[in-house]
Parts: sequence; structure tokens; C-alpha cells
Amino acid sequence: MGYLDARGRSYLGRSEAVVAEDVRTEAQRILDAAADSGWITDTPVIYQHPLAYLLGLEGIALLRAFSGLYDRDFTLARLREIQALLDSAEEFGDGVEARPITTCEGYDQWAPFYDEPGNQLLDIEQPIVREILDSLPVGVALDAACGTGRHTAHLASLGHQVIGVDTSREMLARARDKVPDGEFYEEDLHDVPLPDDSVDLVVCAIGLAHLEDLGQALAEFVRVLRPNGHLVISDSRGLIGDIGLPLVRVGPDGGIGYMPTYARLASDYLAAALPLGLQVRRCEEPKTPSPLLGDDGVTLYDGVRLPDPVPGDPPSIWSLHELAIEATNAAWRGRPAAII
Repeated sequence: MGYLDARGRSYLGRSEAVVAEDVRTEAQRILDAAADSGWITDTPVIYQHPLAYLLGLEGIALLRAFSGLYDRDFTLARLREIQALLDSAEEFGDGVEARPITTCEGYDQWAPFYDEPGNQLLDIEQPIVREILDSLPVGVALDAACGTGRHTAHLASLGHQVIGVDTSREMLARARDKVPDGEFYEEDLHDVPLPDDSVDLVVCAIGLAHLEDLGQALAEFVRVLRPNGHLVISDSRGLIGDIGLPLVRVGPDGGIGYMPTYARLASDYLAAALPLGLQVRRCEEPKTPSPLLGDDGVTLYDGVRLPDPVPGDPPSIWSLHELAIEATNAAWRGRPAAII
């Protein structure tokens, strides 16, 4: 899969010159792949420790209490819980380092189960996007970052002539299965392979968060849109402000990689869109269901108790939530899950 090895590589038995050359060659291959994808730039190795996430939740919860949302008992309970977490720090392991991977690599791995039932973000975003799509005139529709084709298929069912663009070959394979008559391209959003003024509608769902340059992608959408065309965007939101949570995964080779994400404010989208002549007709920010967990640790959204976190594995924030239920519910309270 090309996941980067967070633990390094062994070059035993070679001269230092050959080792250095191999390292340079491998590094250049990685950089070339990233540059070709257009979806990843100069991003750092990140370090994720489960305790850091839990203490972060506690901090957000305490700030909410400090602002008056919670009382003295809640505040003191958080302070006691923080001490208990610190006292048990060794149980969480050492955390993991993850190197950046391209969206091609990340979504190729995710493709088989990306839109299976239980993806809360999609369950929140999809009905709103489809309500908007159902109200628009039928024509030629581009699904940019189409993924598995969930919106492409809906557009086709409405009578649109559909075109899908994505960087992930595995995602595109599933989109083609859903929409055999669709037109699909393995390309990125910085260089949409369509002529100017060629589509009536552009949909870009949960894709822009991976792009560092939002303006360039929107400029491409405007270029291919016909006059009076429509652009429908959805994107994930960060936990707080501009703090996004990158997706960390273990690759088939055992290396740990993450797809960088860029959490944005609503004003960031406006700042990129308005100079291009786009006019905002509607904006929705559906909230994450609250509370997330019941007192017994069961996820209220789907009634499931998630498996315990495993020290040494990439931290699963959803599994960690059970270790700090009140802080989790307070931190996530009222947070938008998406912007549409």
C-alpha cells in the first residue's frame, strides 16, 4: 500500500554510501508520490498519545465549566479524573508516531467499508446534501472527490448525467460499480479534467478538508461550472476551532500513517468563495448528537459499546471516550459535525 514505516528501515550489510543513496531514493519516491497526488504537502510526523486526547477533552470540559455551563461539583470531578488518568498513564502505552500518507493510500484502504452503516458523519451530512440536490435542476453533474459514489448514484437516480473525480482507485472502483453509466476520472481537485463551462452542478462532499489550498479547488469548480450553475459543498468540522483530528491507520506493512486534515472556520470557506463570484444560498452546520455516551459507556447514537483501546495501536478516540464519559459529553456538546 505504500504506507510509511514509522519504525524506520534496516539496511544491514550495505555500505554507508549505498545506505544514504537508498534513503534518498526512498525519500524522493515518497515526495514525488505526494506531489503527484496534489493532496499532501510539507506535513510533519505527528505523535498521538491516548492520554493527551483524554486530557484535551478534560480541558475543554473545564473551560465550559469555567464559562458557567457546569457547576462546582462537575469541575472538581474533572480535576479528580485528571489526577486518576495521570496516575494510570503507564496503562496507555507510549502512544504512536505517524507519518503523512496520501489520500490515495488512505482511502484505498478505507474504501471497502467507508460508507457502510455506522459512519455517523455521513449519516448526518447525507440527508441535508440530498435535500439540496433534490431541489436543483437536472443537468450535467460533477461529483468531485466522489469516493465510493454515494452522491454520484443519487445524482444519477435524479436523472443527471454524472461525472466522478477522485484520487483513490479503490474508491472509484466502487463508484463505477454503483453507477456503471457514469464517467469517472482518477484525478485530483486541483486539475479537474473537464473543459470550462461544462457542468451545471458540482458536488464536493467531505473532501476539501484534505486540501491545504481551498481557493485553488474552488477556482476549478467555478471554471467548469456554467453560468448560474450550482456548487454544493460539505465538509467535516474539527473538535474545536481549527483543531482537526487526522485519521491514523496501520497499513498492511505495519507502518502507521495519517491523512492530514485542515479544520476550517465558516469564514474560511467564504473568504475563498466570494472573490470567485459565488453567492451563498444556504449554510447548515448540523451538530454532533449529544450526549455521545450513556452513563454505562454505550454510544447512544447506535447503542454499541466499542472495544477497549489497545496500547501501542493508533488511538481510537471513540474507544477512549468511555474512560472519561462526562468530559467527553461536555467537550463534544453542541459541536457541529459538518458544514454544508
